[in-house]
Amino acid sequence: MERIPCSDASAAEVFCDILRREDGVLLVPTETVYGLVCDASHEPARAKIYEMKRRPASKLLTLFFASRQAVFSSFPSMPETAKRLAVAFCPGPVTLIVPDGEAFTGFRIPGHPALLHLLEAYGRPLASTSANLSGRPPAHTVDEALESLAFSPDGILDGGAIPPDSEASTVIKVERDSTWSVLRPGPVSERMIRCALA
Repeated sequence: MERIPCSDASAAEVFCDILRREDGVLLVPTETVYGLVCDASHEPARAKIYEMKRRPASKLLTLFFASRQAVFSSFPSMPETAKRLAVAFCPGPVTLIVPDGEAFTGFRIPGHPALLHLLEAYGRPLASTSANLSGRPPAHTVDEALESLAFSPDGILDGGAIPPDSEASTVIKVERDSTWSVLRPGPVSERMIRCALA
């Protein structure tokens, strides 16, 4: 298991190699809590994350993107409200759930510099979720995450301790008609959302 601090210039190269594996999973810091990520197209790696968290299969993973341009390319029919929220709050502690064909998909552009650098270096979206057993509190340190998970990831991007009062991202669902609702309160308040859309 590779454990490399965010300050190490070799981290992106090492972890991109792990992400290219069909079952490669990383533990990474975000600006909110520690998370697990893998290549979104690698089914064995996605299944591994579910096993590590003991997460119900009904709970979907969120996609991490490196930029708004990448998001808009992936969701060309995104409702106008979602586009405005993405411009206002991404990168940042907001997860947007938007229409994706017949279903809905959640995405986020994390605001952590080292994680953004990794996303840019890898060049593909990463499937993600918080690094804790399903139903348990989120992890704010690497050690908390490792103690909580069923088994260890293949690599750790060590960002040190995240402030213990940091909240998981605000989750906003945007319907096809551009109406929206907050599914999980977080750092971005409903008042901030309304101001951004005003």
